[in-house]
Amino acid sequence: MLFLKTQIQQLLTAALEALGPELSVPDTETPDVDRTKDPAHGDFATNIALRLAKAAGRKPRELAAAIIARIPANDIIVRTEIAGAGFINFFLASTAQHSALLSILTSGAGYGRSTSANGKSVNVEFVSANPTGPLHVGHGRHAAYGASLANLLEAIGHRVHREYYINDAGRQMEILTASVWLRYLELGGETFAFPSNGYRGDYLKPIALDLRAHLGDSLQRPASAVFSGITPDAPVGNEDEHVDALIARAKQLLGDVAFGQIHEHALAQMLAVIRADLAEFGVTFDQWFSERALAESGEVELALEALKTSGYLYQKDGAWWFRSTEFGDEKDRVVVRENGQKTYFASDIAYAINKRKRGFEHLLYVWGADHHGYITRLRASLEAAGGPADCFEVRLIQFVALYRGGQQIPMGKRSGEFVTLRALRNEVGNDATRFFYVMRGNDQSLDFDLELAKSRSNDNPVYYIQYAHARVASVLAQLRERKLDYDGATARANLALLSNEHELALIKSLSRYPEVVAMAAAQRAPHTLVHYLRDLANEFHAYYNAHMFIVDEAALRNARVLLITALQQVVANGLGLIGVSAPDSM
Repeated sequence: MLFLKTQIQQLLTAALEALGPELSVPDTETPDVDRTKDPAHGDFATNIALRLAKAAGRKPRELAAAIIARIPANDIIVRTEIAGAGFINFFLASTAQHSALLSILTSGAGYGRSTSANGKSVNVEFVSANPTGPLHVGHGRHAAYGASLANLLEAIGHRVHREYYINDAGRQMEILTASVWLRYLELGGETFAFPSNGYRGDYLKPIALDLRAHLGDSLQRPASAVFSGITPDAPVGNEDEHVDALIARAKQLLGDVAFGQIHEHALAQMLAVIRADLAEFGVTFDQWFSERALAESGEVELALEALKTSGYLYQKDGAWWFRSTEFGDEKDRVVVRENGQKTYFASDIAYAINKRKRGFEHLLYVWGADHHGYITRLRASLEAAGGPADCFEVRLIQFVALYRGGQQIPMGKRSGEFVTLRALRNEVGNDATRFFYVMRGNDQSLDFDLELAKSRSNDNPVYYIQYAHARVASVLAQLRERKLDYDGATARANLALLSNEHELALIKSLSRYPEVVAMAAAQRAPHTLVHYLRDLANEFHAYYNAHMFIVDEAALRNARVLLITALQQVVANGLGLIGVSAPDSM
């Protein structure tokens, strides 16, 4: 069944097609139709007459009248009116609103879904945290937003591929490797000052312990040999130079093979933790894509060679530079350093090209807000490689601040002073965590209130919405306990009995759900769905408190049960898109 908004748009399109030859109205895209905020102005309104008046050579109100006159006969619109400078307001028949209820019951879990995206493929890459530590609360927001957005895109007919990019190459992994080895040495009795720029969290100790269980003392070296002659650490020296020197010393003392063993062990252990955390959070991926495998396949070299051939790379001061300023970037970017080492940007270029080669029509990245500077250069590289610029999209996630009792909890990954996603989930639960992460727009910072998330009160929005679903389940249980049969046929025949203000408001809100899903997907804004669900729950609770559902009059009882059953389905559908459960009891 077509959604109400779509039906109005189709009627308008037919009217414009009929009017076109007469007034030379130019071809136009699907007419804009919006729900009105004030019921006195009808259910829907359009400004199409205002938009086309100049091209048609007619006054807006006159053109609006001509459009109305050519709207095909239908059983949806009971009347129209021309308002203001030329807006057209549509007043719908109650049967049109009731059709949404029937569509909900017929479609069930499919209500709100559409094929408007026509199967366009989109690669959604999100989280992609360096495997140098467990996921923290910041990563959790990336996971909740990315997973919810992928669900919304699927709901409007996209073919969605969820991907995690594993940064398993480069300096950060070498720092992790050296940090694990130093913890291993500590287990062997060595004492020393742990590098300030190493990974100092306690989460490395079990990895080092497991490494010792597998390899015994074979990697043990005296601390004096490790630190002798090394560039001093901060504050006396430079923390970056110190940790880089330790990495070089580790490779010298261990050899490349043993250093590689520690690297692989640490990577496998950290990835296992990350995978488990995400799976338990209800976030899954179609592919875990390795940066190192990309380099080993030769694709990074191929991408750079192609850019050299096309003239977009040049050599300066021994390094290779990409001409990103030709595409609006503030400066050109290094892809190969003077020492021959490729930058992360080089891998990012090859990875984006790889996605296009795999057939994805649209590339959607979910990045942290601190990566905003990478957007222009990566889009530029795709253009230089021959890809359309509009296939590339980035959504930035602002930071999360965690609060307990009004006090902010400090976090810093290297120092180990951070709250893991697992600890957060264990404290407040998956549902509250997923919900709170997408309550606000991704472009806004988020203050996560632990006490509110745990509370079982109407002040907690996730509890309030889930309670609406559970309340309906309770009514249905009472119906069964009293041995009162629900007659769906009678309910369908008596929907006109749903006439009080609460019922009419609920029916209108339920009919709006497909539009909310489409808008949330198009605007990449799961929080708009959250706000809709909160408003819907508020309308339901007001209805619940004002009226009895299980009344003596069977026709009215069945109609009301149909209404709240439809509401229960919409709540479940909406919560499902953001990864939150819809319980039958609270």
